Amino acid sequence: MNISLTDKTASPAPRRSGQISFLALGTFAVGTDAFVIAGFLPRMADELGVSEAAAGYSVTVFAICYAVFSPLLATVTATVPRRRLLVTALVVLGLANLGTALAPDFAVLMATRVLAALGAAAYTPNAGAVASSLVTEERRGRALALVVSGLTVATAIGVPLGNLASRLMGWRSALGLVAVLCLFIGLGLAVLLPRLAGGIRTPLAARLAVLRDPSVRVILPVTVLGMAAAYTAYAYAIPAFAAVGASSDATQWMLFLYGVGAIIGAQSSGGLTDRFGGTRVLIAGYAVMVGTLAAFGSLSLAGVALPVLVGALAFTWGASSWCQTPPQQHRLIAAAPEEAPLVIALNSSGIYIGIGVGTFIGGLAGVGSAAWMFFSGAVIAVLAAGFLIATSRVAEDPGAHTS
Repeated sequence: MNISLTDKTASPAPRRSGQISFLALGTFAVGTDAFVIAGFLPRMADELGVSEAAAGYSVTVFAICYAVFSPLLATVTATVPRRRLLVTALVVLGLANLGTALAPDFAVLMATRVLAALGAAAYTPNAGAVASSLVTEERRGRALALVVSGLTVATAIGVPLGNLASRLMGWRSALGLVAVLCLFIGLGLAVLLPRLAGGIRTPLAARLAVLRDPSVRVILPVTVLGMAAAYTAYAYAIPAFAAVGASSDATQWMLFLYGVGAIIGAQSSGGLTDRFGGTRVLIAGYAVMVGTLAAFGSLSLAGVALPVLVGALAFTWGASSWCQTPPQQHRLIAAAPEEAPLVIALNSSGIYIGIGVGTFIGGLAGVGSAAWMFFSGAVIAVLAAGFLIATSRVAEDPGAHTS
């Protein structure tokens, strides 16, 4: 994507820092919107008169729509000026959250989640591209890291914040706060960002041509399977922790420990990938995930309450879930270095497809017992590891690449 900045050199460093910080706040809002519902899922389900499994499908719909709309919107909006696109995306996201907060029934709520996915899918990829255009080449890595950190932090604290806010003021008010946050950030970007031209429109078929590369084709399914395994239970975290003996007050701490694990897993796996390679890091991560989810399932079946063990497992759950992205990005860039931005975008779609699939399977499995929700995640993690091992030679074979 080619983006030009009309007055980059005239914009002082402090102003650019503020611009990038607001872009990161935007990705935080997007991430919070994606995960916050899990923090008050039981309350929302009860008020709307649906099962917790059905309410969890609102996360599935958001994730799948995000994955599908992201490449489509990138094509359709390619020539739209970037400031206008980012502000519009946040306004759409804010209005969608307001609609969710005011939804009189579950059907309306699901429709607003589709609208929210449209706003999120238009914002996140372009925020990174704009951030990189605002700074000099040697500072681009830090700018991108700051913008992506918004999603990481939202992953860590989105569900705990949703749980806490719903307990203090109700789930509708919690979503109203997310809506206000989106609109506030949109206003900030409208004021702070300079005029940014759009890029060149590339046909969708050309964007997806990289999927003809055999290496890319076998790496992306690992992302889907791995995130599906991680999210079979996470959208249902409140009842899931209750099933292993955590009280409502303790659940808040368990969610916090999950978030700490997610941050540490994401941050440490990059260095470990540089040292040991992406495949080894992923295999280790999936081994931890299988053990963690199987242990959760066993505790649920046994009906025993071991808070210290549950806290430790919450940490390893978060770490094993979010250690996946850096090694997967590393493998994809190694497979198609000339198409790095595109394969990273496809990996993001794979993440959200995995979240949607995992949430759907978790809802089905958890109807009978939370234990089977955990065990189904463990089984999918085994499949992810098996597929990774079986295809690693193709993924790492330069001779498999197409020209």
